[in-house]
Amino acid sequence: MNDTPSPQTASDLRAMKASGRKIVMLTSYDASLTVHCEDAGVDVLLVGDSLGMVIQGHDSTLPVTLEHMIYHSACVARARRQALLAVDMPYHSYETPGQAVANARRLLEEGGADMVKLEGGAAILDQLEALRDAGIRVCGHLGLLPQSVAELGGYKVQGRTPEDAERILNDARALERAGVEMIVLECIPAALGQRISKALAIPTIGIGAGSDCDGQVLVSYDLLGLTPGRRPRFAHDFLSEQPAGKGIADAIRAYVDAVREGRFPGPEHSFT
Repeated sequence: MNDTPSPQTASDLRAMKASGRKIVMLTSYDASLTVHCEDAGVDVLLVGDSLGMVIQGHDSTLPVTLEHMIYHSACVARARRQALLAVDMPYHSYETPGQAVANARRLLEEGGADMVKLEGGAAILDQLEALRDAGIRVCGHLGLLPQSVAELGGYKVQGRTPEDAERILNDARALERAGVEMIVLECIPAALGQRISKALAIPTIGIGAGSDCDGQVLVSYDLLGLTPGRRPRFAHDFLSEQPAGKGIADAIRAYVDAVREGRFPGPEHSFT
């Protein structure tokens, strides 16, 4: 008899939202870190195009290619046991519905992904519907969109005006109607994160979006204090808080526990 737990599914995450159990997502780009994430009970592994900055040394995510994402996704997939594996579709890889489907299939077939993540709202509904019709699971991403940071005027909190907040809420509802099964909300006021989370049946995953989202995600390099320079307000170094003799595995477990117990994020990690 096989006692290995089945991998998490989008339905499992939706059930977690319904029960009030917080979802824990964390970025991973390689097999070794993935093992620690699995051991700590991370629900969703995200192979983020953030690797362009934290691994490749670029000043944005824009130079990351589909081949890079396939490579790192496959590294994670080899070590993944139970967590759902979501992978970012990089810049310019989903310009049309046909391109989105073709490239997403490569991430699933060659990279071992369960789900792909796309940035944007109403402008990419055709792509999202094409992915849904092709049977490809999708995670959305609203608020601060790193692939569109130039158009947004830099890394700034989004949704602070009533008009912008309403637009983001309407985009979230449109994504849900288009078949998206989870949405990452980045750098928006905590009150807006709460409002969107209550309006949707699908889970929301916050990063700088307040504590009332259905789950949280961090860049693992921020969690471990590896990111050089000034880190974003929503980041937290869990490794530096570990007592002597503790290490990376303990820091990841501390993050998982803090999210599950509602201790992270705190007001200091959120925006008004």
